[in-house]
Amino acid sequence: MSVAFRRESDEEHKEPKFELPLPAGPNLVTAAGPALIAGKVAALEAAIGAEGEDEAREALKRELRYWNTRAATAQVAPPLEDGVAGIGARVRIKLNGRERVIEIVGHDEADPAADRLAFQAPLAHALLGAEEGERVDFGGKPEAIEVLAVEAI
Repeated sequence: MSVAFRRESDEEHKEPKFELPLPAGPNLVTAAGPALIAGKVAALEAAIGAEGEDEAREALKRELRYWNTRAATAQVAPPLEDGVAGIGARVRIKLNGRERVIEIVGHDEADPAADRLAFQAPLAHALLGAEEGERVDFGGKPEAIEVLAVEAI
C-alpha cells in the first residue's frame, strides 16, 4: 500500500483551530469596559477549571486568550465634549422619521439588540463627532440622521 493512503491518526486530519480574530484598530472602551472584560476573563477561568472534557477546555482557553488580549489592550476613550457624540455617549436620533436612542460603546461592549453599537459600526461611526441639532449623512443619503440629544452614558 502506498504511503499516501496510510493514516497515522485522526488528529492530523482535523481542521486547524485558529485564534479568534481581533477587531481592527484601537481597543477603545467606555469607563465600564475594563470591568466588563475582567468579568469575562474571570468567568472563563472558572469555566476552564470546571470543564472536564479536553476539547471543550481547549475552546474555552482559546476564548480566554482573546479576552486576555482585549484586557491588555483596552484603552478608556477620552471624556466626551458636552453635546458631542463619541464613545460613551447615549444619542437620541431621528432616522427615517423614527426616533431611536443608541449608545456608542467599545467593540466588546456592543449589543446591537439593545441598541449598544460599537463605535466602528456604520451608524455609530456616522454619529461620531456629531452635535445636538446637527444633521448627518448616512447610507449614501445626505442629512439622513437628525441628532436630537447627546449625553454621557
